[in-house]
Order: sequence, then C-alpha cells, then structure tokens
Amino acid sequence: MYVADSRSSKAPVAPAETRPGRREAADGSGPADGPGAGDGPRAAAGRRTAVRAAVPGTVVALGVVSLVTDVSSEMVSAVLPLYLLTGLGLSPLGFGLLDGIQNGFSALVRLLGGHLADRRGRDGAPRHKAVAAVGYGLSALCKPLLLLVHTVPLIGAVVAVDRTGKGLRTAPRDAMISLATEPAHRGRAFGVHRAMDTAGALLGPLTAFLVLRLAGGPMLADGGQQQGYHAVFAVSGCVAVLGVLVLLLFVPNRLDAAGTPEGAGPSSDAAGPTSDTVEVSDARPRLRDGLALLRVPGLRRLTVCAVLLGLTTVSDSFLYLLVQRRLGLSVEYFPLLPLGTAGAFLLLAVPLGALADRIGRRRLFLAGHGVLLLAYGLLLSPLDGPAAVVCVLLLHGSFYAATDGVLAAAAADTVPAERRGAGLALVGTGQALARFACSLAFGALWSAVGGTTALTWSALALAGCVTGAAFVLREPAAPGGPAAAVPGGSAAAVPGGPAAGGPAAPTTDDSEVPS
Repeated sequence: MYVADSRSSKAPVAPAETRPGRREAADGSGPADGPGAGDGPRAAAGRRTAVRAAVPGTVVALGVVSLVTDVSSEMVSAVLPLYLLTGLGLSPLGFGLLDGIQNGFSALVRLLGGHLADRRGRDGAPRHKAVAAVGYGLSALCKPLLLLVHTVPLIGAVVAVDRTGKGLRTAPRDAMISLATEPAHRGRAFGVHRAMDTAGALLGPLTAFLVLRLAGGPMLADGGQQQGYHAVFAVSGCVAVLGVLVLLLFVPNRLDAAGTPEGAGPSSDAAGPTSDTVEVSDARPRLRDGLALLRVPGLRRLTVCAVLLGLTTVSDSFLYLLVQRRLGLSVEYFPLLPLGTAGAFLLLAVPLGALADRIGRRRLFLAGHGVLLLAYGLLLSPLDGPAAVVCVLLLHGSFYAATDGVLAAAAADTVPAERRGAGLALVGTGQALARFACSLAFGALWSAVGGTTALTWSALALAGCVTGAAFVLREPAAPGGPAAAVPGGSAAAVPGGPAAGGPAAPTTDDSEVPS
C-alpha cells in the first residue's frame, strides 16, 4: 500500500459564523459585515482556515510532482532551441515544425488520457492517478534517450514521445485538482498548483545553466564537444524519476464513490440540471461520449475561445529567440531568458487565481491575452535595452498566470464530475492543436518575411481574436433579473446557499440556470 493511500484528499470546510450581526463572507475570508468585521483573532483564524480549505493536500502533492517534473523538462527546453538552430543548423521553419510537434503530439493523446482517466476500475474508482503515472513515466524515460540521439529526426521522435506523456497526464492531473477542491476555490487551487509548477520552470533553466558551467561544455554546440548538453540530459532524467516517485507515494489513489472529495461543499455539478450540464450514466464512458460534451454550452464556448486565441499565441521558444536577437545577447545567457517569464508567473499565479474566483474566470482569461498583446507591442516598439526585455518577459509571465490555471478552473465548472477528465481534455486539445498550427505558420512567416514582420502579423491577428473571443464568451442574461446574478457572472444559486443559511454558492461565471 502506498503512503498516499492513508492520506485523505478531503478539503476542510471553514466553519460558518452564526452569531447575530456577523455574516461570513462568501470567499471565507472573514465576516462580511457588522462592527469590526475584519478585526480580531476569530477573523484571522477564519482566513487561515479558508486558505487551507481552498488548497487541499492533494493539490499540494500534485504541485510538488509538477515542480520536480518541470525542473527536468525545462532543463532540456532551455537548451534545445539553441542546440538545434545554432549547432545543427536547423532553419526557423524546421524548428517551427519540431516545436509544433511538442504541442501536436500532446493534443493527439490528451483526449485519450482524459477518457482513460474517467473509466473506472474494478474497485469503482476512476483511474486518474494511474493514467497520470504512465504519462509522467514516459516523460522520465525520454530524458536519458536524448543522450543516444544526435540527429533532428531522432530528436523529434524523442520529443514526440515526451509530449505523448505530457498529453496523457495533463487531463487526469487537472481532474484530480478540481475534484479535490471546493468549486468556489478552484481558481485559487489551480493558481497554487501552477505556481508550484512554475517554480520548477524557474529552476529548470537555472539548473541547466549551472550544469553546463560545471560540465565545461560549450554553449555554442558545434557537433563536436557536447558533454555539457549530455550532462543536462542525464541530470534531467534523474530529476524526472524523482517526480514519478513523489506521485506514486504521496498522491491519493481515489476519492469517494460520488467522485468528489469527502466532505466537499456544494458544487455546480450537484446543483441540479442546468443549461451547461449533460446527463451522465453509470455505464463505462466511451471516447465518443467525451466529444459529445461539446454540446454543453459553457464548455463549447470555452473550447472555441481557446482555439481562437491559441491560433495567434506565438510559442515561448520563438519569443525568446526574438528577444535574444533583438538585444544581441550572448548565447550563453539564452537559457536564462525563461526565468523572467517564470518569475512573474510564480508571483502572480495565486493572486490572479483568487481574483478569478471573485471577478469571473472568463473575464480574467480574456484580460490575460490582452496582456500578451501588450508584450508583443512592446517587443515591436522602438524601445530597446534590457529594461524593455525585462518588461516583455514580465508581461509574458503575467499572461500565463491569468490564463493557464484559470482556463482549467473555468472548464471544470461546466463538466460533470464523471466526465471531468474528458471535458478538461477537450479544452486543452483544442488549445494545443491551435498552438501547433501557430508554430507552423509563424515558422513559415519568419522564414519568408523575417521575425519582426511575422510578430507584427501575429499581434494584429491576436487583437482580432481577442475581440472575437470576447463576443463568444459574452455574459449570458441572468434569468429573473439582477437579483438572480452573483458577482463574477454566475447566475445559479446552489441549494442550501446564503438564502438558506448554508454556504455561499461558488463564484464562477460558467454556471447558468434554465429559463
């Protein structure tokens, strides 16, 4: 029996304040009214309890797994673009194809991963952890394989297998996070996970830089002396194995029979039939049942939006190459460029996730792409120097903090628990396929008209897609007038909510009631 089997995935619920004249705030942060509402040890204790309720142990354990795995992955990602373009002489179009493979292969298997995770084993439990373990294991296996391949086709094959592992594990992991967390706190929980994941992305390039220095290998790969890169691949493989062990030992195997954490509060899935839910049966889910989830209005809107915006989101590797060439930075500092993005992501993921719980997840998702548009504009502006590049990287990290976990939290609100893995996989697959197409198109544009012109066209297209996505995700009219709406755009009241003296309804913007 694994250590994790003895751990509970239950998210503790903050005790409600029942004294007259003092009402607990919907977000659990303390009393909402009455004299001295924000003062005193009782309010502080309530805030601490609310934070623990928002971030269960399962989320923290999965965050550690992602942190360790991202250290391994980003060690390789930090040096691979420079190695391929400078050392092997790959063209921008060729690199765009290879970079697109990373998203394309992940997308092809993500639906399969979500489907397999939703299928229940003989004990009646979903297979979220088992499928995620296979995905993490595949990625760990690929790192030492990079020691054995030295041509672009073979490197592409290894990258494809690594991305297959990522595709398998992403939907089950996000499903476990959403099922272990109360709906009203999903934005914060995904923010905590993404912050820990980004800590790995921050440490990965730095570790690669230090390993290259210690190994004495040249940064300009010339095809002859490559011991520095081999050292990076070897250390990356060891770190990836550690991540798999943490998953097996410390992440709980199953939830309760209802598919939600024991003691979890009310959720949009349990709120009765809505216009954004579908009927689910107890039969074993089929792959085509996952595709049928696109009939859910909220999930369909999010998927269309993710595709629109993914078509104009330039990949990180191309962005860093543009930054490096614009400033004329020495290639030995290239692996450090992702640190600016990762640092901003790390600092902002949790507060922006909590903000999404308050103002609406779809609104923040759109605002994040507006921030990305600012980054493109700054990179294309006459401004120059290190300060401009730092601003570009900070805006880039802010974009990820406002969109990555927020999109998963918004999608989780629209999908029944029994199909959570498949629903999250649908949104992620649409986004990944769109970014695959963007990598190919941007690489071709760079080869034809140059990087600056290609980025200009991408920025114009992104502005148009943000406008279109805002139309797709426009707020539905709340039935029953303004009294039926809650902050953040939610129009559904959960049975047992504030009017009944129970916990507040989750503040999301993806639940609707039938007219």
